Amino acid sequence: MVKVGILTSSDKGYAGERIDESGKLIAERIKEIPGELVQYVIVPDEFEEIKYNLIQMSDETGVDLILTTGGTGFSPRDITPEATTAVIHRNVPGIPEAMRAKSLEITSRAMLSRAAAGIRNKTLIVNLPGSKKAVDECLDVIIPVLTHAVEILRGEGGECARTDKK
Repeated sequence: MVKVGILTSSDKGYAGERIDESGKLIAERIKEIPGELVQYVIVPDEFEEIKYNLIQMSDETGVDLILTTGGTGFSPRDITPEATTAVIHRNVPGIPEAMRAKSLEITSRAMLSRAAAGIRNKTLIVNLPGSKKAVDECLDVIIPVLTHAVEILRGEGGECARTDKK
C-alpha cells in the first residue's frame, strides 16, 4: 500500500470560499494505485506554507507520494512548482512531460502548465493542475507508473525495463 499525502494550493479553498473538488478526486483515484490517504491539507498560495507542508509530509509523516493540486499556472500567486523545486533533492522531469504531452492531445493550453515533479528523500512529489478535469486526465497518465516509482524509492524494485506495450 502506497502512503499518500495530498496538498491543495488554493487561496479560495483555504478560506472556505471554494470546495476542493480536485483534492477529493485525487483522494478517490489513489485507490487505483493502491494508495492509502495519510494526510490531506489545503493551504493558501504561499511559498513558505507550501514548502513547510511538503517537508512535513515527507520527513515527519513519511508518506511515499505527495500529489499536489493547484498553483501550476501563470497567475502571480501560482508558485507550487517553485515551492516543490525548493524542497526536492532530485528532479523527475518525465512525469510532468508525460502529463503535458497527453494533455496537449486535448487542449493546446496544456503547454501553459508549469507542473514539476521530484524526489525528496524517499518521497515522490508530483504537481497536478488545479482543475478537476485536468487532474483526472493527468492521473490517467501517471497512475500506471506510481506504484513502481514508489517501489524503487523504497528499495523494493529496481528494474525499469519495459514489461508491457505502453
